[in-house]
Amino acid sequence: MKTAGTAGTAPRAVSRPGLRERKKRRTRDALLRSALELFTTQGYERTTVDEIAEAVDVSPRTFFRYFGGKEDAALAVQEMVEAHFVDSLRARPPGEPPLEALRRAVLEGWDTISDAVVTVVPVELYLRMFRVIESTPVLLAAHLRRSAETEERIARLLAEREGLDVDADPRPRLAVAVFGAVMRVTSRQWSTGEDAGLEAIRELTAAYLDQVGPALTGNWRTSLRR
Repeated sequence: MKTAGTAGTAPRAVSRPGLRERKKRRTRDALLRSALELFTTQGYERTTVDEIAEAVDVSPRTFFRYFGGKEDAALAVQEMVEAHFVDSLRARPPGEPPLEALRRAVLEGWDTISDAVVTVVPVELYLRMFRVIESTPVLLAAHLRRSAETEERIARLLAEREGLDVDADPRPRLAVAVFGAVMRVTSRQWSTGEDAGLEAIRELTAAYLDQVGPALTGNWRTSLRR
């Protein structure tokens, strides 16, 4: 019995990365994990490239083959998480309203975060590094700069989903601006709270996103002034 596809042809086997590529991947992952362990235990500013490389028993020159510098290593896993969110958003049903698609994508992202990072670092280490980013001015500035680029990608994705011209219709960028602001408030509140767990940041994300409508359209006063 023939399989689906071209008649009379066998399914093509999925190629596996060669030995050289696998070794390079292992070295990069080891350097990344070493960097995050050091950043979260002794601080970003106090950690040197030499220390990161020494922990993996390679030269600093090898480190720079994989990363442009400490900043790239510090933000690498965060960028993986953001890419995971964008993929989740892209997979949302086309009939969902934009803000609902964003909400569901980010919560799904937290639910499946291990899919994005666990092959490189434990989720717990990523969360600790997230707090370091939030509390280190130079990293936070770099993170916000890179996040602006991600937000533009998201705005264009929303426009594509809705059949809009992102440069002619302001709504995709406005929606992403509101969403991004909620994510910033969530990150700031979580990073200074006592509970550094995954469930805590997920619950805070859901709670804050659920307040977007009431916060923007409701009357904030508890009693009317005369």
